[in-house]
Amino acid sequence: MNRIFEDTATAFALKTDAELERAYFLFKMIANEPLVRIGTAMTNFAIKAHLPVEGLIRATVFDHFCGGVNEEDCLPVVDKMWEKGVCSVLDYSVEGKDEEDPLDNALEMILKVLDFVKEKDAIPFAVFKPTGFGRFALFEKLSSGLQLTEKEAQEWNRVVARFDKVCKKAYDLDVALLIDAEESWMQDAADALVEDMMRKYNTKKAIVFNTLQMYRWDRADYLKNLQKKALEDGFKIGVKVVRGAYMEKENDRALDKGYPTPICESKKATDDNFDDIVAYILDNLDTISIFAGTHNEESSYKLMQLMQEKEIDNDDERVWFGQLYGMSDHISFNLADKGYNVAKYLPFGPVRDVMPYLIRRAEENTSVAGQTSRELSLLKAERKRRKI
Repeated sequence: MNRIFEDTATAFALKTDAELERAYFLFKMIANEPLVRIGTAMTNFAIKAHLPVEGLIRATVFDHFCGGVNEEDCLPVVDKMWEKGVCSVLDYSVEGKDEEDPLDNALEMILKVLDFVKEKDAIPFAVFKPTGFGRFALFEKLSSGLQLTEKEAQEWNRVVARFDKVCKKAYDLDVALLIDAEESWMQDAADALVEDMMRKYNTKKAIVFNTLQMYRWDRADYLKNLQKKALEDGFKIGVKVVRGAYMEKENDRALDKGYPTPICESKKATDDNFDDIVAYILDNLDTISIFAGTHNEESSYKLMQLMQEKEIDNDDERVWFGQLYGMSDHISFNLADKGYNVAKYLPFGPVRDVMPYLIRRAEENTSVAGQTSRELSLLKAERKRRKI
């Protein structure tokens, strides 16, 4: 397999010299854990104290990791990436709320994004989080098997109605819809609800996609059981496959409450779990479509190799690669250059509301030292190539 991810000229073709320097500066900062901690604390303080820092945030970390403050603001970024064959997934990255009004507002935003998506070939997916449409505690109570009160049951009916409204619109517009995964102790209720939506709207092809976090050792069995139901009931499965985003929280809660952790025992076990489920899906593409959300080069190469061995076209609509905007351009743009289906998650929202997302990005990059080092080495190589 040709090691295409070393090609920095293709990876950073869209970046001006100034944008390349900004990216290099940001990842140098992110590589410094004490600096990230101090910067996070100072940013949180400044936001809560309503200090005028939005302009500075917008010009640095926000513009590197986000598309804009609203969907229209994202269009220049969407169009620019589309020139190189990289699609966008507009991700309204405002954290979930517990009150009904923000939940309804989130629904209206996703419905608006779906209309927006339909008009742009460059945006083939919409996305939302389950807790954007319902309280976390409600998902948690249902997942634990506890009986809902009458008031909670009515509230859950509203959550189901929100899911159904957005899934029906996606189906009517023929736009795929990615539904993110969250913490394991609320996921069972989300899984059951997404399965109902698949059964209803994935009759001809995958419109509704659930997300499998493969740092969980039970997800392969979950997918295999879901496939049995799909074959019996005649619906298609869409899955976004990722490694996962809540590992420390998952392990800490399992330890605190005295139950076995749902997380794989090692990084290698997670990697193997991810690669095994990707191979399983490619063996069952007639039933399952995949959005492989990964920043891991080896997993990307393995998926490319499998597609080649199984004579699956690079642009087969059932196979997508995905990365986050502002990260792993060497994977995204080099894959697109070879004709693969690639989409970048493009977060957007008001600067203050998106700060929790940005802080999480910085903390995750700091904790995954290899990822940050790799970004820096590639940016450094491109700076040298351009003689900056």
